[in-house]
Amino acid sequence: MESTFSSSAEAALQREAGAAGLLTPLADLDRVYELQRVVGFVRDLACQRVALQFPDQLLGDAGVVAARLEETTGSKMFILGDTAYGSCCVDVLGAEQAGAQALVHFGPACLSPPARPLPVAFVFGQRPVALELCAKAFEVQNPDPTAPVALLSEPACAHALEALATLLRPRYADLLVASPALPLPVGSLDTEPEPLQRFGRRFPLAPGRCLEEYDAFYVGGSGASSDPDLDPDLTRLLLGWAPERSFSSCCPDTGGTRDEGARAGRLRARRRYLVERARDARVVGLLVGTLGVARHREALAHLRNLTRAAGKHSYVLALGRPTPPKLANFPEVDVFVLLACPLGALAPQPSGGFFRPVLSPCELEAACNPAWPSPGLAPHLTHYADLLPGSPFHVPLPPPESELWDIPDVSLITGELRPPPAWKPSNDPGCSALTPRPQLELVESSPAASFLSSRSWQGLQPQLGQTPVTGVVSGRRGIAIAYEDEGSS
Repeated sequence: MESTFSSSAEAALQREAGAAGLLTPLADLDRVYELQRVVGFVRDLACQRVALQFPDQLLGDAGVVAARLEETTGSKMFILGDTAYGSCCVDVLGAEQAGAQALVHFGPACLSPPARPLPVAFVFGQRPVALELCAKAFEVQNPDPTAPVALLSEPACAHALEALATLLRPRYADLLVASPALPLPVGSLDTEPEPLQRFGRRFPLAPGRCLEEYDAFYVGGSGASSDPDLDPDLTRLLLGWAPERSFSSCCPDTGGTRDEGARAGRLRARRRYLVERARDARVVGLLVGTLGVARHREALAHLRNLTRAAGKHSYVLALGRPTPPKLANFPEVDVFVLLACPLGALAPQPSGGFFRPVLSPCELEAACNPAWPSPGLAPHLTHYADLLPGSPFHVPLPPPESELWDIPDVSLITGELRPPPAWKPSNDPGCSALTPRPQLELVESSPAASFLSSRSWQGLQPQLGQTPVTGVVSGRRGIAIAYEDEGSS
């Protein structure tokens, strides 16, 4: 139990906190962190205060990078680390607290639009890519030169995709190269039509073509791990790509390839299981996993309305980054839904696992909206903004009198028949927060209260008026590990 819901006390006491040390050689800092491009970004905006956001694994280089930028630009640099939620999102709140006029984001990024306008530059890094090995691997995986194939990559390998496509185009005519969906510069006017934007990437599709026609070739990863949850960027591609199209990945260092069809099938099966768990749930915990991504308040209101329409109770929990010890404090909750950016919602879970399953907003939509298409036809959306009005994937809830709410449904987990949801409008006089008891007393009707009444231990008894009044006495002295009156052992 200790390893599941808490960490070892001895490990916490023996842990040493010190400087992370320089991770990148000094001669490679300009190339790895693209300092010349960052300097141009700061000078073009004439910023005097700039925030530098680093993920935890790159904080060892943060001090040297900030010092070089301050020396070159003359602007004040502020290092942002230890973000409250995920390091892939732009920390606009931290930048505002530092009074920064712009922000430079280093490392992997989800490229979600921030909740507040702020000039942002992204530096993904430039991972070396063996172009010849990757080109040979592509030819092995795609022997048909007429088949449409989309070239994808992890953000750190995006710089090499055009060079790889140059090697392949003499033989492959129908090649689609994706690029990161970077935000347009502030004040720029783009007269060209906007290309398709999905999965944090832009796809320059020809007129009349759709993304579902293309196979996928992904450059990234190490190829050494068989766990698909280790890379949330690859996970969202596997979940959202058309199931009938092939998907293969290639290690940029060795050129080793892998057919990702089996991994994608396991991920989709896991997601279908989570949808069934959400349909069986009576109490849903909505975890606020971001405060810096646009439209998060609108998405939270949408999820609350969704659970209410499906006859479920919901609680909104703002706990920062979810961990098993935090969520174990809410045993009455049947499932949790993490409202976060696409990468945050699919981030790998701790090794101990959670007390209750953690879902994405798309799975809750599929479980509670009877108008949502069947699993074989509905796309798996990884960003909550795709569920909101204005998105081409938005499916409005049917009205309360619709027959879709009365369709019989059997749980694939318990085998029992699920009752239809009793959806009542908020102004219905029958929808009341108070329930009469035979003793003519009124109590609050809530899932938490019902769960508490069923527990054998309900907390300390106050015993008001039953405890005699006494004078103040001196209590114990010392610390919890060794009080003064306990002596030495």
